[in-house]
Amino acid sequence: MRNDTFYQTLCGINGAENVLLDEPMRQHTTFRIGGPARFFCRPGSAPQLKDTIAACEEAGLPWYILGNGSNVLVSDAGWDGVVIQLFHNLEAVRVEGCLMELEAGVLLVKAAHLAAKAGLTGLEFASGIPGTVGGALVMNAGAYGGEMKDVVREAVVMRKDGRILRLSREELELGYRTSVIAREGYVVLSALLELKEGDAAEIEARMQELKEARTSKQPLEYPSAGSTFKRPEGHFAGKLIMDAGLRGYRVGGAQVSEKHCGFVINRGGATAEDVMKLVRHVQSEVKRQFGVDLEMEVKTLGF
Repeated sequence: MRNDTFYQTLCGINGAENVLLDEPMRQHTTFRIGGPARFFCRPGSAPQLKDTIAACEEAGLPWYILGNGSNVLVSDAGWDGVVIQLFHNLEAVRVEGCLMELEAGVLLVKAAHLAAKAGLTGLEFASGIPGTVGGALVMNAGAYGGEMKDVVREAVVMRKDGRILRLSREELELGYRTSVIAREGYVVLSALLELKEGDAAEIEARMQELKEARTSKQPLEYPSAGSTFKRPEGHFAGKLIMDAGLRGYRVGGAQVSEKHCGFVINRGGATAEDVMKLVRHVQSEVKRQFGVDLEMEVKTLGF
């Protein structure tokens, strides 16, 4: 299908104001890095999302679901496919008792604060995670002793063929940075969280405590994609990198954070190639010195 024809198809589904051509991905990732996406669209509903994916499949074009862009590195050359962003549109929230239903595009930070306001505890760990609910479920995001698997009761997902599934906590198969969603290529539409009643003041105090811990230990003043590497079994990635003598190691504008060696940061003007060269060097040195393989937690697009 020709570009102009496919563009018109996407506009017919999502509205022309929600479809962009050659959109710079640096504007949509927390790394502030990335070349243009051939097509960039923002479906405003589950039916529009379904029709958008169907159009991509029919046209034989690859597609990628994007939330807040907090865990992805996009190639400098961009991506010759369709980026489908759920953040900013699929953001409905419903609270009933201890249950909280959230659409995939809701930011975790927002969800945590809404839960606190409702006097619900259990989501404090997520109050500083910059991703969306959808992305958090895909990778079973977690921090400070909490994970999504601790609070999710069920999720509604969509298969590539448009079929809707309602999966229980057990069926989601949430593990360390993985899930059945990631393995099967499902798209999260919404999640139902089961929280507990708590004291709003105590919940807010705990979130403030976690915020202070993050600020003191993580390089939040620089663009990054969070923890760059998964935690190797029996080790901590940041400590391995520090012990390898790589604290502050730099390639172009990309640097191993001096504050937390588990983070690769954009010190200014970093390219995706800078980041990948740095990552490969870190992996090589940690393997050489300690015999440990470091696997990237950050997803890559266009490489």
